[in-house]
Amino acid sequence: MDEATKQPKKRGRKPGTPKTGGRVKGTPNKATAEVKSLARQYGAEVIARLADIALKSANETAAIAAGKELLERGYGKSITMLSGPDEGPIPVKNEVDLSGLSPEQLRIIASIKVD
Repeated sequence: MDEATKQPKKRGRKPGTPKTGGRVKGTPNKATAEVKSLARQYGAEVIARLADIALKSANETAAIAAGKELLERGYGKSITMLSGPDEGPIPVKNEVDLSGLSPEQLRIIASIKVD
């Protein structure tokens, strides 16, 4: 604590200064890359096992889970459609309360041109 002002000392960078350190954007994490590389060694074998479970398992839950994994790997996750009441569109409230704004603020908003 700063004894002169009795305020806690601020840590970190000052507002407006650029971030420093860390990985450059787009550079892969080395640990993650290593784990992915190790996991990929088993990819074909695991996919074959999933297919075997999906097609031959007596346990229906396991067969469904394995089939789902295979399909998601091959085709991507399925899209979840969202809908509002009675399968219609989702209602969206597009109203903004401007009653708390000053006349000057309202003039500024009114002068904004929207293309």
